[in-house]
Amino acid sequence: MPLASTLRMAVLALFWGSGFLWIKLALTHGLTPAQITIVRCALGTAVLLLLARRAGQRLPRSRTAWGHLAVAALFCNALPFALFALGEQHLDSGIAGVLNATTPLWSLLIGIGLGTDRALRPVRLTGLVLGFAGTVLIFAPWHHEGLLSLPALYLLAAAASYAVAFAYMARHLTASEAPMAMSAAQLLAATAWSTLALPAAGPFRPDVTALLAVAALGVLGTGVTFYLNYRLIADEGPTTAATVGYLLPVVSVALGAAVLDEQIGVRVLAGMAVVLVGVGLTRRNTASRTRGSAGAPHDGTTYDGAPRTPHDGTTHDDTTYDGTTHDGATCDGATYDGARHDGAPARRPAPPAELSGGSR
Repeated sequence: MPLASTLRMAVLALFWGSGFLWIKLALTHGLTPAQITIVRCALGTAVLLLLARRAGQRLPRSRTAWGHLAVAALFCNALPFALFALGEQHLDSGIAGVLNATTPLWSLLIGIGLGTDRALRPVRLTGLVLGFAGTVLIFAPWHHEGLLSLPALYLLAAAASYAVAFAYMARHLTASEAPMAMSAAQLLAATAWSTLALPAAGPFRPDVTALLAVAALGVLGTGVTFYLNYRLIADEGPTTAATVGYLLPVVSVALGAAVLDEQIGVRVLAGMAVVLVGVGLTRRNTASRTRGSAGAPHDGTTYDGAPRTPHDGTTHDDTTYDGTTHDGATCDGATYDGARHDGAPARRPAPPAELSGGSR
């Protein structure tokens, strides 16, 4: 892999993984969860609008498109952003980053529940069991000092919300020739959703640290990552971009320990390892399909957190989600399993869109 792509991957993992750190810093220095969510969405929207204008892309005009984007924005942006902030009021940023990695497990459960995941082989079932076993190990409900609590449920609900959004977008948001404009539109809708919480947002009393943290979260962790991930997929393909998803929990735990002096015990580290192994197993067959069909687009499949839009002859089964586009729509903070979960007929991807950026 070229040095430029290696550096891009490293920066992408840092920006995405640091998002939980920025949330924690903003919370501890005067901002409320609602305020963080609103500012994050608004700043991410501004960055993507600039990228869209640079690429000559225009916001959608169809009422149907805006309706689907509004639903995607609720479950893929406004709701999980708020839930992660609520959870981090009482739990460490590293824990939030680890639980974020459970999204593919929830996606697989949704596929099983809807009867649309037809590739549930023993290895994937084993991965599902392992993944949730690792989550239980992290929470250790059998210990008095275990982490199972309402804030922990907020974090798990955030990860599950991403999975719901991915399943919805796979069915209702087809490939777009204007990915940055579609992503900006989705974050614009998310900003509108989040402003509904303004009456309960509380007084606005941030210090400089909080303002810098939320600025980094919105600009770097939500906007710039779109550009970086899109470029990585365009240059190296979705399978390479997928590896970033496995780095996010590691980055979040490392930053939490180094910057915030968070104490991550052996049990939590072991649980994180088990979760990541489980996620890897649930995605094993999708990765093999990607390798076996390189050079041919997958019609109508959902992509593992990456844009559907750079249809450059590569497949998109095995990429990661966190601030990326899915048919041009952004979804920050999650990974996906690369399998279609809605049972909808396969759809022909759009022609290649202009490649100018990305995010997971």
